[in-house]
Amino acid sequence: MRTSAPGSRRARARGAGPARIAPGPAAGVNPNTPPARRPRRAGGFTLIELLVVVTIIALATAGAVLTLRDGNDSRLEREGLRLAALLESARAQSRASGVPVRWLRTDSGFRFEGLPPDALPGHWLETDTRVQGPMVLVLGPEPVIEPQQIVLVSGADGTRTLRLATDGLRPFSIQPSSP
Repeated sequence: MRTSAPGSRRARARGAGPARIAPGPAAGVNPNTPPARRPRRAGGFTLIELLVVVTIIALATAGAVLTLRDGNDSRLEREGLRLAALLESARAQSRASGVPVRWLRTDSGFRFEGLPPDALPGHWLETDTRVQGPMVLVLGPEPVIEPQQIVLVSGADGTRTLRLATDGLRPFSIQPSSP
């Protein structure tokens, strides 16, 4: 019968052979020194990471503040842009048909005289919008009309105003308020 030599691989696999000895300290190394450790990173965030987060928050806040507008001012501006478009539409229809068209303010809004009854709307989008100034604007049929303006007022106290004007040649547009 064949047997393995003591210390051979086959003998070690069967559990025979000399006992394993744990490796000892290398020559020249002090056995009392602690084993080398990897430097451990302290928990938390670095200054750069904090600055990046604070910068992102500041930019997001600034963007949100800049996009927020006073709702009453934007509603009045929307009314002004809508009325300017309606006035220019009435002007174009007057020139095309050769019929004089007049814009009249009413208690409930406004109306266009000289156009079919339902050709253009005659109400404000906001219930607190009013007009200061002339009761009537003449919109044609001549291509050049007199310089005209109206002032829209919004709010119960009437502090928000918007001026629509034309020089007679250019379209009605929102103009800076004159003192």
